[in-house]
Amino acid sequence: MEETISLKEIVEVLKKRLLLIISLVIGAGLISALITYFVLTPTYESSTQFIVNQSTEMRSTEFNVNDIRTNVELINTYNVIIKSPRILSEVAEELDLPLTSEQLSGKIQVASAQNSQVVTVTATDIDPETATAIANTTVETFQREIPQLMNVDNVKILSEADTPADPQPVNPNPMLNIAIAIVVGGMVGVGLAFLFEYLDNTIKSEADVEKELELPVLGVISHITEDDVITSQFNHAQKRRVRSEPSGQTKKSI
Repeated sequence: MEETISLKEIVEVLKKRLLLIISLVIGAGLISALITYFVLTPTYESSTQFIVNQSTEMRSTEFNVNDIRTNVELINTYNVIIKSPRILSEVAEELDLPLTSEQLSGKIQVASAQNSQVVTVTATDIDPETATAIANTTVETFQREIPQLMNVDNVKILSEADTPADPQPVNPNPMLNIAIAIVVGGMVGVGLAFLFEYLDNTIKSEADVEKELELPVLGVISHITEDDVITSQFNHAQKRRVRSEPSGQTKKSI
C-alpha cells in the first residue's frame, strides 16, 4: 500500500523543524560571508584586443570575402599559439614572474566572437597591475613572434589593457556566494527535516496508535505534571473547606 502525504502534513513537518531550517540558512550564509571576505583572495581581470588582418604588403588590390574567411580561420591557430610555451616563457621572463609557462597559461583566456577578426586576451591575477602587464605583454610578444612562426604579418593591436583608478575584483562575488549558500542551506534544512520525520517512528498521538495497531482507541491517559497535581490538591482542599463551613458564614464571607 502506497503512503501519501498531504500538503497539510508537509507544512506541519516544516513548522516542526522550522528552527533547524532557519539555523542552517543563517549558518550557511555566515560561513559563506566569512570565507568570501576573509579566506578567499580577490582576483582582478584586465583585457586587451588585437585584430587579425592582412598587412599592407600582402593586401591585394581587391580585398574579398575569402581574405576575411582566411583571417578568421587563422584565429583558431593563433589562440593556441598565444598560450604556447614559446610565447608565455618570454612573457614570464620579460615581466620577471616566478611562474612556469603552464602556470601563466592558467591566468590567460583567449576568446573571439564567431566570424570576428577581433581577439580578446584576458589576464587574471591577484594584483590588478600585474594582470594588466600580463595581458599587454602577451599580445605584444605574440605580435612580435608571429611573423617568424608563420611568416605572416597580420596582427594589429586594437586596444591595450588599462588598470582603472579603482579596480574591482571579479572574484569572489560576495552577494552571489552568500545567496547560493542561503539557498543550499535552506535545501539541506528542508531535506533534513523530512529525513528526521521519516526516521522518527515514535508514537505521539491517538492517530499513530490507530495507524500502527489498526485498533480503535478506547481511552487516553493524560500526562500530569507536578504542578497539575499541586493545583488539583489545592482546588480540592478549597472545595472541602467551603463545604465544611456553615451556610451563614459562607454567605457573610461572600
